[in-house]
Amino acid sequence: MTKHDVAEMPQEDDITPNATTGSAPAPASLIPPLDRTAVLLDIDGTLLDFAATPREVWVPPELATTLKQLHERTQGALALVSGRSLNDIDLIFAPEQFPAVGGHGAEMRLQPDSEAVAAHAPPLDKELKRRLAAIAKLSPGILLEDKGYSLALHYRLAPQAERAIYEAVSLIRAELPNAPIEVLPGKSVCEIKHSGFTKATGVRELMTHEPFKGRRPFFIGDDVTDETVFAIMPDFNGLAFSVGRRATGVAGHFDGPSDVREFLAQLLDDDRAVGLS
Repeated sequence: MTKHDVAEMPQEDDITPNATTGSAPAPASLIPPLDRTAVLLDIDGTLLDFAATPREVWVPPELATTLKQLHERTQGALALVSGRSLNDIDLIFAPEQFPAVGGHGAEMRLQPDSEAVAAHAPPLDKELKRRLAAIAKLSPGILLEDKGYSLALHYRLAPQAERAIYEAVSLIRAELPNAPIEVLPGKSVCEIKHSGFTKATGVRELMTHEPFKGRRPFFIGDDVTDETVFAIMPDFNGLAFSVGRRATGVAGHFDGPSDVREFLAQLLDDDRAVGLS
């Protein structure tokens, strides 16, 4: 593996807290009234606790209620921002549907009942996808997830296969140096997508549309792939919060998804109290 390839693997710095930034928990007092706020939320590792497989995540009933109320109180300016496809997001939160940016910015839906639109993101080449999918045969426990615009190799059940997975991906990239792909290292997952779009490009597009346009956003995310959104929040006078680690440039952090869920519920209570005062 080259130094460049090694750099694409999850590193200790990706998960080790940074004591110099985001050293305090996220205070609700930083958030403006909900009628002037856009709420942007990652899903896995942020709203929901990780599970052994992507299909086994569980949505607490009170979270669905909180998200519905936040969607109402922000006049629709709440969106889920995820690497999952919109179809997968809907299956997880069924029967509820929410505005969302899916597929790492490849798809977007502005209203719960509106049609999903592709954000100028081409799907992965079929032959390339076939070669990448074959990597799952390296070890029992590697789970393959085809998201259309990307392909994910989950190794939570086969942690010993991590290096072999990245080496195999690097070999394919070396054989196809002009292939427009990007490797996204995550928590026990190696994801490969078409380059040219990210969660940040999806959020930028989202923020040009009503009801998000002109509002002050805050985004909560936990993974390396969320850092692109952390980086653009100042462009919208927005705020970023990390989960599980103190990422660079964030306004605060949460220890885990349960703290995020409690924070969001508290936002509703605080905003309701302001309205009654």
